[in-house]
Amino acid sequence: MNRLDTEHQRLFSTDDATLAEGLVRRMVLGISGPADWPQLGAVWRGVQADLDLPAPAIAVNGVDAFELWFSLADPLPADTAAAFLDSLCARYLPELAASRRRLSPSPEPGLNVEPARVPQLHPETGGWSAFVAPDLAAVFGNEPSLDIPPGDDAQADLLSRIKSVTRAEFQIAMARLTPEPSPFLHEPGFAAPPRVPAAGASRGGPSTHYDDPRQFLSDVMNDASVAMELRIQAAKALLP
Repeated sequence: MNRLDTEHQRLFSTDDATLAEGLVRRMVLGISGPADWPQLGAVWRGVQADLDLPAPAIAVNGVDAFELWFSLADPLPADTAAAFLDSLCARYLPELAASRRRLSPSPEPGLNVEPARVPQLHPETGGWSAFVAPDLAAVFGNEPSLDIPPGDDAQADLLSRIKSVTRAEFQIAMARLTPEPSPFLHEPGFAAPPRVPAAGASRGGPSTHYDDPRQFLSDVMNDASVAMELRIQAAKALLP
């Protein structure tokens, strides 16, 4: 296994048992018809500046779309991941026609399109898909492909800088995107963080499920076992 395969496995691989349980380790949001980096770039910047998530990988798919690839440290239910992507579109791409969205997983199963591995040659276009650096994405215009194969080492270098989204980071981001109580906070991926302090323990401890995103954020903020960076993010999210 070369360096590129190793980085792919670190970020995006999902074993058969996990897939059979309906869980995913990666989320992909793309724009096509036409491909449009300025709009997708707004999402790329927003998830970092507004939601405090690690930067997702940027890809040209070699056919018709720019894509953002999010890596998940822990597998999540596919419908939870789909709801997150749908919420990102509602926040950052409200004017984008649904027909131009490429979401995987998708909240509408019939529209789910499994993204092809990147990099890869697409014989129908003669173009290559590739992961690209943020400062080069705009160079492609509305032609999201390479004429020559990208180097494996260069692709591995790009992926080596990508960090997986932790469960706590995902929960905080989802709470920020969901101002009203969300049914997805009842999913297995939304259990309370470990060793919830007294306020959380009074409602049932580590197995607690949340109806109120603000209560979840409050418990994260006050949980001494959670990394300080995430506690600060939760506090910021609670600000009016």
